[in-house]
Amino acid sequence: MTFVIGLVALGFLIFFHECGHFLMARLCGVTVEAFSVGMGPVLFHKKIKNTDYRLSLIPLGGYCAMKGEQDFQLAIENNEKVITGEPDSFYGIHPLKRLLIAFAGPFFNLIFAFAAFTVIALTGYTYYSAGNKVSMADEIYQDITSPAHLSGMETGDEIVEIDGTKMECFADIVTYVSSRPDKDLKIKVKRNDQFLTFTVHSILDKETGSGKIGIVSDSNSIIAREYPSHSFFPALKEGVLKTGEMTFLTVKSIATLFKGVKLTNALSGPVRISEIVGSAVKEGFSESFHAGFVSALQLMALISVSLFITNLLPIPVLDGGLILFAFIEWVSRRKLNPKFLLYIQYAGVTIIFLLMFIAISGDIMYLLRK
Repeated sequence: MTFVIGLVALGFLIFFHECGHFLMARLCGVTVEAFSVGMGPVLFHKKIKNTDYRLSLIPLGGYCAMKGEQDFQLAIENNEKVITGEPDSFYGIHPLKRLLIAFAGPFFNLIFAFAAFTVIALTGYTYYSAGNKVSMADEIYQDITSPAHLSGMETGDEIVEIDGTKMECFADIVTYVSSRPDKDLKIKVKRNDQFLTFTVHSILDKETGSGKIGIVSDSNSIIAREYPSHSFFPALKEGVLKTGEMTFLTVKSIATLFKGVKLTNALSGPVRISEIVGSAVKEGFSESFHAGFVSALQLMALISVSLFITNLLPIPVLDGGLILFAFIEWVSRRKLNPKFLLYIQYAGVTIIFLLMFIAISGDIMYLLRK
């Protein structure tokens, strides 16, 4: 049941992504031949004007089939020098419009994240976290290095600031440090009514890709904390700030993948993503409807931002590849040779399959360990 809940949530985000492509295609004058909720065999369908609206069997996302998407393949088969298309087809419109259609899908994922964070800010929520008093991990666990301890920090220190950013609780510390592996951090602590500052170099955990400084929380300091509800305009501001912060952290986490991180752990496939979302939602709703609602929105917003970033990567097959090709065509004012695009597509497909293989391998190992 947990997996199903997560799968439905993930499917909704993919469907919302396709809605962006659909609406922008209509605005740019491209005929949408089919728009489906779900994938696989069609259960019901109704044609309205030029679009066949469908409800399909598998509740995982959907698709937006635009007129002329196959013109690329036809140009290859007919050995044509350029891709041609009718005025209402995907390759028949101006490249700037094609760029906007490709960008609209990822942009809708960003819009969802903004909306989710705004709703959370409007409602507020209660969460539990330890305080900012910490212990040195190497005093508790064997064979652990503690950069914090090596820099001069001690058990009982209260971390009040890192790089000038205030730390209200241990969750703030974890969020800040984990997103900054292999960095020098200026940590201000309170010790016996004195304030001291230490420079701590975070280490990169190659299992997870996160930064660590070798500290643990004080389990006796866990208390309920409030994220207060905001009025409308402050909630909108909070939505923008949280979305921007999450986008920044996601970009940094992708960059960390190139530092020798164990990819089978760092890259999650649909199984682990669905399991994580489903578990969070289930546990949240077991506490209260509001807690479950907030947990679901927070995780879906995080995944939605990830979809926004990954889909914009300039890899053929992804939206980012289409955006790049359309941009080159727009700037150069000449259509690209379809054979050239085909070879680049092959490279893109290889990259995507490799990433999928790594992610699914990680999913299988995850299931075997359970």
